[in-house]
Amino acid sequence: MEEIKAEDLEPEKFVKEKIEEISAIVGSNSAINALSGGVDSSTVTMLGHKAFGDRLKTYFIENGLMREGEPEQVVSLFEKLGVKVEIVDAQKQFFNALKGMADPEEKREAITQTFYREVFGKLVRESGAKYLLQGTILTDVEETVAGIKRQHNILEQLGIDPEREFGYKIIEPLIPLRKDGVRKVAEVLGLPASVYNRAPFPGPALAARVIGEVTPERIAVVRKATAIVEEEFKDTGAFQSMAILHEDRVTGMRGGKREYGMQIEIRSWESKDARTATPTRLSYDILDRLSERITTEVPGVVSVTYNITKKPPSTMEVV
Repeated sequence: MEEIKAEDLEPEKFVKEKIEEISAIVGSNSAINALSGGVDSSTVTMLGHKAFGDRLKTYFIENGLMREGEPEQVVSLFEKLGVKVEIVDAQKQFFNALKGMADPEEKREAITQTFYREVFGKLVRESGAKYLLQGTILTDVEETVAGIKRQHNILEQLGIDPEREFGYKIIEPLIPLRKDGVRKVAEVLGLPASVYNRAPFPGPALAARVIGEVTPERIAVVRKATAIVEEEFKDTGAFQSMAILHEDRVTGMRGGKREYGMQIEIRSWESKDARTATPTRLSYDILDRLSERITTEVPGVVSVTYNITKKPPSTMEVV
């Protein structure tokens, strides 16, 4: 595939060409897609909506791993844009698939199989759709193929035939672009700034921010910490900010007694296209406020740290 750099991108032309391209592929058939509310999935949803109208069936997969209030917010926003979104409750399937797993790649593979085979396999059979439209971008492909980390949406680039494995073909119109290019396309498609300027969020959702086993209880901890981090960072202009839950418990003190509690790591990044990144330089006052809020508002957390390592050698997400 040939990269289209953001500075060379003509977004109106790109949209017109991609609508024609995916319309020709799907023909009179129907297509389905998963909307998470992130920049990539939102962009491909609007692209598909303009190409197919009601022949695009859009689903929000409630996997139990999303941020606070996210399903309702995303569905409400897209309904205002004329896109009907159906919420599919698949929490039980995802948590069952992740049970007992600590290895990052095993967790990503479990999410991939649950998403494509179990959840979407069923939706395809019920809807009769032949195509899955998804917002894969070039960085997803590069990081997976290079072995840096497996992105859950990468299949054909690893030699996996989705039609043979899962029963449907995949269309990836955004694959020549990186995040900065996708933002330009999103704006042209009429998405609001709250979407096209939104910080990236991983496909495995909050599971990518839990070191060790992913359980509903541990997700609840990182979900609450994430809400605090995103609230405190909303005016910093950072490319991406996150809270990460560590696996080992650490010794702390509360009320004059020892508390064997949890540790949250905060990461915040300055980046253009996610290939390289530097930690956001924060004042001590911000760090102090974050620590105070998280240890006070998130039950069981006794330690808060801030990552100061560049990408590379670090990655932006931890799992």
